[in-house]
Amino acid sequence: MMKNVTLPGGEKVPALGIGTWMMGERASARKEEAESVRLGIELGLTLVDTAEMYGEGACESFLGEALAGLRDKVFLVSKVYPHNASRTGVIAACERSLRRLKTDRLDLYLLHWRGSVPLEETIAAFEHLKSQGKIRHWGVSNFDTDDMEELQETPGGEGCAVNQVLYNLTRRGPEWDLLPWLEKHDVPLMAYSPIEQGRIKTAGVLAELAAKHNARPFQIALAWVLRNPNNIVIPKASRPEHMRENAGARDIALDGDDLAALDKAFPPPNRKRSLEML
Repeated sequence: MMKNVTLPGGEKVPALGIGTWMMGERASARKEEAESVRLGIELGLTLVDTAEMYGEGACESFLGEALAGLRDKVFLVSKVYPHNASRTGVIAACERSLRRLKTDRLDLYLLHWRGSVPLEETIAAFEHLKSQGKIRHWGVSNFDTDDMEELQETPGGEGCAVNQVLYNLTRRGPEWDLLPWLEKHDVPLMAYSPIEQGRIKTAGVLAELAAKHNARPFQIALAWVLRNPNNIVIPKASRPEHMRENAGARDIALDGDDLAALDKAFPPPNRKRSLEML
């Protein structure tokens, strides 16, 4: 079942996409990783996320090859380093990313995390790239609630389309105030490392719910992040069989009892916590 999330401008994107952190860095794995990405796109996971930081450009170059012939089917996301986030730095970094990705545009371009460059300067560069057709939307990553409030008050800041943050069953801090803030302002949350890079404890409740839903424990963890209609989820799958598993998470509908059991095993926050990063 295809689930979509609506961006602030009204465009719909898949709620379940593909993360690529650490892909394209080992020659021995490239062929299987490329097969996995192409299978994901075939299965409807057409939002693909990368960054100039990943392998210092190696991941973007890998995707430039893996997406050959498929670019127009994909909603392509990349990110700019904070130290490249100046008015001229963003534009130069974007051009490099476009060359590596073998494309003429990014669908979404994110500031990877907060740095020392004033937000106003970064936004101006993003808007310039938009006016040139080099990017279609821009957003941020690893921004906590106070960062989002500052962004909203910065000229042009209301143009932010997404905030990509670390969010999964073991990292529920954003639920305290960031998720409510994003929902109030109609800014989707894009969850990276939604299964904690495979480290979420699968014994116990996840295994029990997997048996109940005829699924795998990691699929339950993904279905949990997908439960919120404002969330975009970008798990990585280096192997085709894992990509197929990820896609299957869309078909799992967790009921009230399931969610209560997960809350008991992975308690929601009871106070404000600083936003975590990996």
